[in-house]
Amino acid sequence: QVQLVESGGGSVQPGGSLRLSCAASGFTDSGYCMGWFRQAPGKEREGVANIDHDGSTSYADSVKGRFTISKDNAKKTLYLQMSSLNPEDTAMYYCAADEGWCPPTSWTYRGQGTQVTVSS
Repeated sequence: QVQLVESGGGSVQPGGSLRLSCAASGFTDSGYCMGWFRQAPGKEREGVANIDHDGSTSYADSVKGRFTISKDNAKKTLYLQMSSLNPEDTAMYYCAADEGWCPPTSWTYRGQGTQVTVSS
């Protein structure tokens, strides 16, 4: 079955950078929309970025110009490069996947999450 395992979270000062990784396994082909979403305590879940089969990407307005989503098909790994981090980016970040094209109606698969904390 599909498994997604995130890594790379941690604590960073405002203005800093982090790169999240998501190791994927169990996919039968490459026809998946993949992405990242985040959830902070007391806040609604927020989609952060998606990447489609053809490599096209989309971002939430709150992260445009600061975050970059990418994938390495050979390594079966999804990435989220985050820069100019601010305290509002503090959240649990989840890797997710769904069959078909982005945006997904809902995420069929998701990882366990990796915590990102931005504070001074």
